[in-house]
Amino acid sequence: MDDPDLAASVKAALLPHRHVRGVELVGSRANGSSTPLSDWDFVVATDDFGAVARALPAVVSALEPLAQQWDRISEYPCYMLMLIGPVKVDLIFPGEPYESLPPWRVSAETLEGIDRHFWDWILWLASKREKGQDELVRRELAKMSEHLLRPLGVDRVPGSIEAAFESYRIARDEREREFGLEVSRRLEHEVLPALRRARPGRGHCG
Repeated sequence: MDDPDLAASVKAALLPHRHVRGVELVGSRANGSSTPLSDWDFVVATDDFGAVARALPAVVSALEPLAQQWDRISEYPCYMLMLIGPVKVDLIFPGEPYESLPPWRVSAETLEGIDRHFWDWILWLASKREKGQDELVRRELAKMSEHLLRPLGVDRVPGSIEAAFESYRIARDEREREFGLEVSRRLEHEVLPALRRARPGRGHCG
């Protein structure tokens, strides 16, 4: 999708729900400071957040997301989508109560969710690196280590995005062998080429 089509498609998916009162594009995509990897942030106004939250998996199905999940460590409810492209879309519900979750507990049941979380997070980090926000990337890599990589068995905080995805894939593969399962590589195959095409320090600041 090109820019107008994506914004229109997100609004077309959400606005028919009877408890959605508005959908507004915000952030870098709205103010013209985006880079190719920048996410699409939409503030969603509702008069019944609980009803909308329960309906979201069905509501966003028209967008054909590769992955969808609630952000585990946000300050507010944020429903994160990954679309083909790769394109990261965040549906933000400011002012609604939300409690961040602790670091992942790794099991056969959670490994797929961990994979969705990792590739969404790493694509967001690459967009920040494109803007030259190296200190933010450093802090987020430390947070990723605490919440996701260390529970998988990666003891060292990665020093770069490349180090993060290499150590993640090794640890994930080891857990797959341990649990006797295999997580889909669809997200990895979508995101990894974009990371390798991206160059740090290019794009707009801020």
